[in-house]
Amino acid sequence: MRHRFYPIIDLDFSGQSPAVETARALGTAGCSMIEVRAKTATGAQYFAFARKVMVAAGPGCRVVVNDRLDVALASGAAGVHLGEHDIPVAEARKLAGAGFIVGATSRDPETAVRAAGDGADYIGAGAVFPTSHKHDTRLIGLEGLAAVARAVDIPVFAIAGITAANCARVVETGAWGVSGIGCVAGADDPAGAWLAIERVMSTAAGQKR
Repeated sequence: MRHRFYPIIDLDFSGQSPAVETARALGTAGCSMIEVRAKTATGAQYFAFARKVMVAAGPGCRVVVNDRLDVALASGAAGVHLGEHDIPVAEARKLAGAGFIVGATSRDPETAVRAAGDGADYIGAGAVFPTSHKHDTRLIGLEGLAAVARAVDIPVFAIAGITAANCARVVETGAWGVSGIGCVAGADDPAGAWLAIERVMSTAAGQKR
């Protein structure tokens, strides 16, 4: 993974036009990976949204589709991020093949180890901090994040409640990076917000070595 912070662009949170403009700004700023999320969209709507984000972000930014492997493959996205209720990681890897990014959400070491063994490229672990964007989600906290990071040899990203003020604490757990929605999409300057968190993470990682 090139960067330690990959933002999530949520169609329901931002609306299509602002979301696409956020993707454009992030791509211009040098962001190397974006996840797109559209929980309430139809397959056709999700496909169109993913394509627009990919075009806006540009060829230097990989786009990963949340939940929907079919949308990821059809749109030509770089990968998919699978939750606990989505198709199994092993099946996604079989269908997509090598070179296609497969991420998986985990809340504990056991599911993280299973996902890594089934071919996941990275783990999104959480929720680490309280957030208004994920309902009915139990917190695993920094201790839970550390347990996941110790259990696998692939990059682990903390999800939920990420800010520039708390993200450095993630590095102390052994996790590779962070991911979030509101910290970028809710900012007046999304690209600036991404850069701020990325710099904090990179600095903290350098100091940890």
